[in-house]
Parts: sequence; structure tokens; C-alpha cells
Amino acid sequence: MKLHDLKPTPGSRKDRKRVGRGPGGTDKTAGRGHKGQKSRSGAGKGAFFEGGRSRLIARLPKRGFNNVGTTYEVVKLSQLQDIEETTFDRDMLEAYRLVRRKNRPVKLLASGEISRAVTVHVDAASAAAVRAVEAAGGRVVLPEVQTQPDDAQKAE
Repeated sequence: MKLHDLKPTPGSRKDRKRVGRGPGGTDKTAGRGHKGQKSRSGAGKGAFFEGGRSRLIARLPKRGFNNVGTTYEVVKLSQLQDIEETTFDRDMLEAYRLVRRKNRPVKLLASGEISRAVTVHVDAASAAAVRAVEAAGGRVVLPEVQTQPDDAQKAE
């Protein structure tokens, strides 16, 4: 047997239906019937259409809190205490699997204690965490906040 001898199993391959291409049952209206919303191209009612009544998702009660603020990756002081490094930045925190999502900013929280001097480069930190790190002789480095100049300053 050679490559040119290979053939698919009989009945396993079927040509696609070419609608709207002349007589044969799927010509004129291409199997869509006559007129109406479902006969138009691109038309349809959508997955959640329920015959014109209110959709189920609209009828259900909305509960809970939908947080639209910034979601941080949280790092605790107790987690830093367990690691022997003295300088922590995002790459180091990712290497130790303390930060997993790369698209979220990192925030340092004062959960636990730290008893040695460390330098921590994070996007945000609680005031208690900054106090605890500085009390241990270390420091927390936050990014510079870039502010837009006021119109009065532009005129000068």
C-alpha cells in the first residue's frame, strides 16, 4: 500500500450542502422558508429570547455586592517573614508563588508580624503594614503617583 492508495472509508466523507445554488430543494429560499425574521441573513432572536416576555435573567433578584474597584493580589507580612530574602519585588513574589495573577497590582497587608529589615516594592500597602516594616528597620517602596497638571499650572 502506498500513499496514493489511501481512501477514506465509504460513507465517512460527505460534501457540504451548498444552498441557494440552483434547483434541488435548497435553491430559491435556501431552506429558510418565505419572509420573516428567521429568513433574513444575520437575523435571529438571541439565546435568551423568551417570546417577548421579560428574560429570566432580568426577572431574578439582584443580590450581593458588585465590586467595581481595583482587585489586588494580597501579600501578608507573615508570608514575607517565612522567606529568607531581604528585598522583595513583583518578580521575587511571583517566584515564591505569593503573587499568581500577573494582571493585578500587589498590595501589602499587615497580617502577621515581621521581625527583620526588608525592602518591599509593591503597588499599594496598608498604613499598618508600612508602620510594621519601618518599625523592623525596613522600608516599603510604592510607585510614584502621576498627577495631571491643573489648567492653572499649564498657563504659567
